[in-house]
Amino acid sequence: MTELLIGAGIGVLVLVVLLLMTVFTVEQQTAAVIERFGRFSRIARSGLNFKIPIVETVAGRVNLRIQQLEVPVETKTYDNVFVHTSVAVQYVVLPDRIWDAFYRLDRPSVQITSYVFDVVRARVPTMRLDDVFEHKDNIATAVKAQLQDQMEDFGYQIIQTLVTDLEPDSRVKDSMNEINAARRMREASRERGEADKIIQVKAAEAEAESKALQGKGIADQRRAIIDGLKDSVDQFQQTIGGTSPESIMQLVLMTQHYDTMKDVGASAKTNTIFIPYTPGGMHDLGAQMRDALISANAASTDSQGPPARGQ
Repeated sequence: MTELLIGAGIGVLVLVVLLLMTVFTVEQQTAAVIERFGRFSRIARSGLNFKIPIVETVAGRVNLRIQQLEVPVETKTYDNVFVHTSVAVQYVVLPDRIWDAFYRLDRPSVQITSYVFDVVRARVPTMRLDDVFEHKDNIATAVKAQLQDQMEDFGYQIIQTLVTDLEPDSRVKDSMNEINAARRMREASRERGEADKIIQVKAAEAEAESKALQGKGIADQRRAIIDGLKDSVDQFQQTIGGTSPESIMQLVLMTQHYDTMKDVGASAKTNTIFIPYTPGGMHDLGAQMRDALISANAASTDSQGPPARGQ
């Protein structure tokens, strides 16, 4: 009886082991390669799958998701600047080319890296550093075209290639930053110069307008003074008969002179330098004013010329 129980237990254990060897699962976006006695048999898709125990084995699994490979490349530009370039390659295994991807290519990442190195080191040395930065999309396009043609035969599709980083030598980068800083400083200086120029021009225009208005004001003031003196002379002649314009002007000038001296003396903050000032000096001053008026009148008479005949 004991032997029968042991035999039954062994039989159950064998069945369980065979069942476990028969059933297997495949994850989503994954394909399993099934071999029979070391030879390709079929592709098992995601879900629950069965295989013949001992006869069939799972040789490997292929990832059907989009994968990305970062490839760093160091190369030299046309103007002899070493640049560290980073190229990102996004690729995927074609669902109908799983056999090619699994059996024909052992290490796809190594193959892709080799092609990226070949394209970048062929393109960048023909370009200057500034052109590399400006036309990095052209480099990415060239890498994609090269990889697409080569990797499609192995069951891989190149989704996209991107130049994710361009890093020149540190000394070159520092020099570029200094050049950009100097350029910006020149632009700032130019803008400040233009601003100063505008300020100076506007100040000059304002000063010119101010001088013009000031001159006009002085002219109007002098015109008003002349008109006032003329009215004063006319009123004086009408009031006091027998007076000449010269004597009236002398009297008016003397009055204005005393008014000016009164205003100067009344101001406490006026700094004034006095010349000799005596009553005798006032007589001389009046004589000088009278002589000046007489000379001006004589000059005006001479400028009119002799009277015409018959007058």
